[in-house]
Amino acid sequence: MAPPMSASGFLNSLRAEGITVVEVGDWQNHNRNHIGPWGPVHGVMIHHTVTNGGARTVAICRDGRTDLPGPLCHGVITKDGTVHLVGYGRANHAGAGDDDVLRAVIAEQALPPDNEANTDGNRHFYGFECENMGDGEDPWPEAQLEAIVRAAAALCRRHAWSARSVIGHLEWQPGKVDPRGFTMESLRERIGKRLQEA
Repeated sequence: MAPPMSASGFLNSLRAEGITVVEVGDWQNHNRNHIGPWGPVHGVMIHHTVTNGGARTVAICRDGRTDLPGPLCHGVITKDGTVHLVGYGRANHAGAGDDDVLRAVIAEQALPPDNEANTDGNRHFYGFECENMGDGEDPWPEAQLEAIVRAAAALCRRHAWSARSVIGHLEWQPGKVDPRGFTMESLRERIGKRLQEA
């Protein structure tokens, strides 16, 4: 069980991992904390956006949609590998998911099938939205994949988590398919190696 790090700690952790970070507006205070609690945090969730164009993607993730207010994540990872910070605190990214999955993440064990949506994920996960159409054909540039690895590793390092604390939206909420175009096991393998490097 871990309290969320401060916004400055979050920023410093990302930069210490060698990531190019862009701060978007008053991201440190842009959140949905008035809706419900933020924390304790137990892991990192990876998404794809179903958008193209970096500036447009960042704007949507910061401001949200008519049916879902922003922020829609904490950081947006664009195709060039830049992490754009758009919010900090509770964000509308994870939604309701499986309590068995959450227990497995906390225990850093293999994940069970996500067959329920009975637990508030927005409270318990850091979230990164990654610019990609999510059609299985839109490429994932190496710079972007490396930034995803480093961003997840930065938070795992700060909280003394293993790569098992990083999950995809598709592993949390029934019916979700993101991220599509690479496997979460391959991503966790890269994150694990990154954590061993330093």
